[in-house]
This record gives sequence, C-alpha cells and structure tokens, in this order.
Amino acid sequence: MAIGWVIDHPAHARLFAPLMREMSNPNDVIIACDRIEVRSMIEQSDGFLPRRKTVWVPRPVGKNRFRKALARYRISRKALKNIELVISVGAPIELRAAPKKSRRVYITDTEINHIAHKYSKPTDIVIPSHFEDKLSGNLLQKKAVIHRISGLHGHAHLQPRMRPNQVSNPPKILMRKLLGDGIHDDGEIVEFPDAWLNGLNIINANENEYSAHPWKLDEEISNCDGVITQSVTLASEAAILGVPTLLISNAKRGFLNRLQEDGYPIFISNEADESTYAAWLAGLHLLDELDSIEWPDVKSELLDILKH
Repeated sequence: MAIGWVIDHPAHARLFAPLMREMSNPNDVIIACDRIEVRSMIEQSDGFLPRRKTVWVPRPVGKNRFRKALARYRISRKALKNIELVISVGAPIELRAAPKKSRRVYITDTEINHIAHKYSKPTDIVIPSHFEDKLSGNLLQKKAVIHRISGLHGHAHLQPRMRPNQVSNPPKILMRKLLGDGIHDDGEIVEFPDAWLNGLNIINANENEYSAHPWKLDEEISNCDGVITQSVTLASEAAILGVPTLLISNAKRGFLNRLQEDGYPIFISNEADESTYAAWLAGLHLLDELDSIEWPDVKSELLDILKH
C-alpha cells in the first residue's frame, strides 16, 4: 500500500518517524512543507526517517496565502495520484487533493485549528482522549470514523531518559521563541521579560535558529535543567520528558490540561506572570523521577489505526 505522509511542521516528522520505520515502503511519498525547520529535518533524516520521494509544497500563510494554497493543492494532487492512504497532522489541503478512493487520516490534538478542521476532508479522524470536543468547531460532525488515542503525540516518538542528578550552576535552560506567523499563533503568543533570562545558561532553540542536529533536540532537552518556551508542542514534549517547563502562552489545549492533571512539571504563564516564573525556578530543583506517571503506548495505538 502506497502512503502519502504530510509533514507540515518539524513535530510531524518526529511523530511519523517511528510509524514510517514500521509501515513505510519504497512507493511512499512525503509531502513536505517548505519551511526552514522542516527542510532541516528532512535533509538530516538519515537513521531517523526512511528516505522516500519528497515533494515540497508552499506554506499557505501570510501574503498571497490563497495563491499558495492553490499551488500546494495542485502539486499535492499530482504527487498523490497513486496513493492509497494519506496521513496528515492538522494539514487539510492534501486530504482534499488525495484520490477519492483513498483512505485519508487526519490526526490532530489542537482543538482551535478551526481553519484546518473546516477544510479537511478525512475518512478517519484521530484525536487524543483528552481532546476538548467543544472547542473544535464542526470537526467531529464530519462523516468520518473517530479514533481516540490515550496519550500525547510525544508519547509515540519520545522515550523516558535519564535526567541530570543536580542542577547546573548557572542552570542550563533551553529557550524557544516563536516567530508568530503560524495559523493559530494570533492571540496566543505572550512576550516575556528579558530579565527572566538573567543568571541562566541559555541554549537557543528559537524558531528557525536552532543550529544543532534537529533530530537530537529531545536529547538536548533531557540534558537541560529546564525549558522556557512559547511553543506548546515543545512544552508538552519537554514536560513528558520530566524537564521543568515554563510555557508562556495564551494557548488553550486539552493536552495542556492533561499534563497538569497528571502531575507533569509544566508551569503555564498566560501574562508573563512573575509568580509562575518563580514557581518554575523553584521547580528546577525538584529532581524526582516521574516513574509513577504511566507512559501510554500511543505508537501501538496509531499503528493499529493506520494498518487496519
């Protein structure tokens, strides 16, 4: 069975990697969004992601976004002509461009991505069990089979790692700031004071600026004492790796609630709040292992959905 894998974001490459290693074949096609971090993931994918025919498509944001979307549709339609299964994470265009007889799987954990939800045309929808249905618009009203997985996307491609047994002096902190041009970034990004970085050893992983090996970012995170980020994706991955994480964002996500309820070390500041910042700093010194938190077998759940 020929599969089309839609990689619209670097996190999608990470999610697909363990799935592709088990079910990909030489006839597959990767539809990759032409953005700096995705190119870096694809170009340095040896040993992580199987090499497959890759077709690059524009990112339909900003000026001329409708023209870009149309161009992307035409490119994807041609590339997916003989594909039997298309798998997309929050990217709707390829699900419309795919052959009518193909199976089209739409994976999402972002309830408010209403534009993508509206224009997607799936046969199957995959959402986590903690997905807040009421925030997702008409997504779950589509004529599609609904599948619910038990954990976060990060549970599919990450694995528990050993953490430093003591905090560095000064604390080693990975920082990720976003450009703010994403489809649902508007109104979510919160700036934080530069003073918050004083006295910290900062590892820069800002959008389009991370210079280390992109596939080893999880190792970098695990070797840090903490994370400070505007990215909800990186925040969720760092938290489930057991790294005290300060997310500065107005984002509303079911998985953020899940992380907090399960006791993961995530601190969320909606207004660059000093008290939350202070709590996170204190949390850097709480080095207890997260052995008591169950690790859902999301990888097996996704493989079962995709194969059957």
